[in-house]
Amino acid sequence: MEKKDIKSLTLTELKEEMTALGEKPFRAVQLYEWMHQKQARGFEEMTNISAAMKAKCGESYLYTALRIVTVQESAIDGTKKYLFALSDGNMVESVWMRYKHGNSVCISSQVGCRMGCRFCASTLDGLVRNLSASEMLDQIYAITRETGERVSNVVVMGSGEPLDNYENLLRFITLLTDENGLHISQRNVTVSTCGIVPMMRKLAQEKLQITLALSLHAATDEKRRELMPIANQYTLEELMACCAYYFEQTGRRITFEYSLVRDVNDTRRDAETLAALIRGLNCHVNLIPVNPVKERAYVQSERQAVEAFAALLAKKGINATVRREMGRDIDGACGQLRRRFLSEAEEG
Repeated sequence: MEKKDIKSLTLTELKEEMTALGEKPFRAVQLYEWMHQKQARGFEEMTNISAAMKAKCGESYLYTALRIVTVQESAIDGTKKYLFALSDGNMVESVWMRYKHGNSVCISSQVGCRMGCRFCASTLDGLVRNLSASEMLDQIYAITRETGERVSNVVVMGSGEPLDNYENLLRFITLLTDENGLHISQRNVTVSTCGIVPMMRKLAQEKLQITLALSLHAATDEKRRELMPIANQYTLEELMACCAYYFEQTGRRITFEYSLVRDVNDTRRDAETLAALIRGLNCHVNLIPVNPVKERAYVQSERQAVEAFAALLAKKGINATVRREMGRDIDGACGQLRRRFLSEAEEG
């Protein structure tokens, strides 16, 4: 019989499991606290659980505990990039960033990605598999243990397309924001998507208070299709209507992620077209100087072009900021560290 993933169970489900095992419901509360508050790495760390109970749990359940393979730390700003090994030998990466308002962790939702965005290293080898809710959570727990500092903001913007792993994503958010666990506010959780319209609409209907970040990267369908294959399925008109629907359902403004690529999407005309496209939407634009990926020819926009782009948006009444670059001296782009590690392993 296949073992259940205990760290992906809600407290209600865990109480049902304990009853089925012939245990009292309070055992579920103890286990849940050990897993999600004290962030134990295994049943053996749970000091107020009997040896017999630990053995029973070990026989019945899988216990997710990611192993840190390597950590890169930026000499510039202290940003840390983690490469984690999963139980099946696959690897994912996460980033820990320290801000004045608290620590933020950017996690992965899949091993690899099938979306094919041209400037992203995560997608170069395609999708390997989805991550479970516990594998997403444990990226945060492992980083919390390693740094000894609390995480206050979580961004699901690492490798993978979160809405392509929808059910596990929802379960992850439920566990992450549960008052019996880390109890991170939904408003401190951001989920990124390349723009899968039906799933964005489905997410809107959940009426969560998370921030939805749409990877836009171009203001015309033609240009967006060059950068993002998903644009062949959904037009910008459909996307903008979906963004308006999301705000209508949740009251949460949309964030547009816009990676600036030199001579591709960073001109004055691009900025004017973008302003016209999103005018009237309750939104914020994150301008991101693109992280160069050696397998791609894209080059980061010059600082002057970035500032001019931001200034023109501001003049048009669009709320925009240039994202502060974190960890630029380490493998910053999504998927870079995992890909380099796998390449070196193959060569070795």
